[in-house]
This record gives sequence, C-alpha cells and structure tokens, in this order.
Amino acid sequence: MQKTAATAVFESLSSPVRLDVFRLLVRQGPGGMVAGEISAALDVPPTNLSFHLKGMTHASLLTVEQEGRYQRYRANLALMVDLIGYLTEECCAGNPGLCAELPVKAGCAPASVVGKKRPKATAAA
Repeated sequence: MQKTAATAVFESLSSPVRLDVFRLLVRQGPGGMVAGEISAALDVPPTNLSFHLKGMTHASLLTVEQEGRYQRYRANLALMVDLIGYLTEECCAGNPGLCAELPVKAGCAPASVVGKKRPKATAAA
C-alpha cells in the first residue's frame, strides 16, 4: 500500500458516522448489509447515510452491489488487511520477536480470545 492510498482511507474514516458504518460492516463480514439495514442499525437518516456510503465507496472502503431495488454494501476487508499491514510492516524495526508482548486484537478471534497476549517467542522458534 502506498502512503497516498493509506491517507485516503484515513480521510474517509475521519467521520464518526463513517467509522461506525465501517465497523458495522466489518462485523457483518462478507454478507454485508443493505443501506436500509445500516440506517436502522446506526439510527442515521437515509439521506445522511447515502452521503457517507458514497464517500466510503469512492475511497474503496466499501463495495456495493445492486440487488433489485436495494444496494448491498460490504466492507473491503482486503483493503483493511492491507492497511493494517502498512501500519505494522516496520513494527519493532522488522524484528517480530520484539512484538510478542503486543496484545492480540486484530483478526477474527473469538471475543474470549481478544485482548489476551500472544505467547512469548522461544529460542527454538
């Protein structure tokens, strides 16, 4: 990922409504949600939501697919993973053993696992 692409993603997420939409769609996974469901779930008026969905789609954070008279929105999970990789690619000066104490929060871990620490790297590893 290039710095300009990462900047565009961050600019698109700089609104509390857009951040809420993206997190909601990440929770939904590949199934996504239609615009009306997003509006109801977040209590955002449809016209306001439409503005945000358009901006997020333009920034490639969301994909949209027409389903009859509805539009289904999905979080671009690949872009999210690329962004996380971009942010962490130089973590601990490229020495992942130094990062072993960071809490595990990323990924699709069950809620009971989130926040637990990674096991320490051993010399045999």
